[in-house]
Amino acid sequence: MPRIEIRHRTAYRYGAAVTLRTHRMMLRPRETRDLRLIAFDLDISPAAEVVWSHDVAGNAVATATFAYPTDTLVIQSRMIVDLTAPTWPVFSIAASATEFPFRYSSDDLADLGLLTLPQYADVAGRLARWADGFILSRPTDTLSLLKDIANGVSSAVYYQSRETEGTQGPLETLDRGWGSCRDFAVLFTEAVRTLGFGARLVSGYLYDPNSSHLGSAGSGSTHAWAEVFVPGAGWIPFDPTNRSVGSANLVPVAVARRIEQAAPVTGSYFGTDGGLHEMDVVVDVSS
Repeated sequence: MPRIEIRHRTAYRYGAAVTLRTHRMMLRPRETRDLRLIAFDLDISPAAEVVWSHDVAGNAVATATFAYPTDTLVIQSRMIVDLTAPTWPVFSIAASATEFPFRYSSDDLADLGLLTLPQYADVAGRLARWADGFILSRPTDTLSLLKDIANGVSSAVYYQSRETEGTQGPLETLDRGWGSCRDFAVLFTEAVRTLGFGARLVSGYLYDPNSSHLGSAGSGSTHAWAEVFVPGAGWIPFDPTNRSVGSANLVPVAVARRIEQAAPVTGSYFGTDGGLHEMDVVVDVSS
């Protein structure tokens, strides 16, 4: 059971003093049966009034308001967590869902709602045909199908770290043949949604003590993956970037229908002379 420490620092530097509008932060890990949060500290400079709440997905959200103009903004979080997930997880899938296709119960389907529907336009149905190509027979094993699609993403797309903001659409990622971890996660999530699965995006951190995984090299390395709801097993994590299933090395912070909803820090500013000159993000995950 590894105990790990995560430090996440985001710094903004402006050309002159600016007035900071409200900033929204999702930096506190989600406690699950596989993750125990031991400690969490949030430090913001300049001083801010911070109010905590939970959004509709159950994510912990810190909202900061600022009293005075400033030419710098530094947001630092430090957390200690225990990871208890097994390296080789076994999922107790309900008998009714072990084979695909299956039907969600009316209650599950109502609660999953838009999580079962693709969020990107695909008028020609290209992505649906791509996902359908992984179904070799009907019925077929549900978990094997989901693993095949996750592995198919990493086979079709070359991993490339990207520091710029924004996420590629699933068809854009397929056409380009490369993407970051968040592009991999979006492609997988949208693909399984075309088959009727309830799926959501996850933003957080990757614990990689042996530096053997993609998406954890260098500073600023937050990570993104997906979770699929399967009756009996619940939300099963899939990391298509690393062809892994389960949460043995994953620290979830936020879950969302769209990846933009899980951004660690969002906010804005206004000022007549000062523009954003530099933004620096450093993430350190260590035992």
